[in-house]
Amino acid sequence: MTHSIDIVTPDLCDAHPEVTVLDPMFANFGGLEAFYGPIRTIKCFEDNSMVKQAVAEPGNGAVLVVDAGGSHRCAMLGDMLAEQAVANGWAGVVMYGCVRDVEILASLPIGVQALGSHPRKSEKRGEGQRDIGVTFAGVTLQPGQWLYADNNGIIVAEQELPLS
Repeated sequence: MTHSIDIVTPDLCDAHPEVTVLDPMFANFGGLEAFYGPIRTIKCFEDNSMVKQAVAEPGNGAVLVVDAGGSHRCAMLGDMLAEQAVANGWAGVVMYGCVRDVEILASLPIGVQALGSHPRKSEKRGEGQRDIGVTFAGVTLQPGQWLYADNNGIIVAEQELPLS
């Protein structure tokens, strides 16, 4: 149930001026350049234990939004967690932080946007919070809102947008 249709965020912005646009700081790393779904959130810093826990659960077409504090000191998602996210039906991951194993991420049928790549893995201390509002890129993202992402940027809507 992966939402990987051809969405175009500029067209969605034109049709729905009420949407919120994240500041342009993310790059595409996943095999899907466009993805969308309801938001599920994690807030953590240099510890991806909660990310690992989330991608092991059914995604049901949701987008995992991770506020990793904007850290450029380690990766919070790599090939093994991304493969698990694909297997469990996540539409994508937006990482306010870094990812690794970028060649493999690019081959997987999942959307992944992040600030950059980093070869070092994160700590595993079991720290973090789930399903709370997270704020980065000039926007507060809440669980249950809808996120739409492509190479033009990332937008957030209060409810699912019609895509025709």
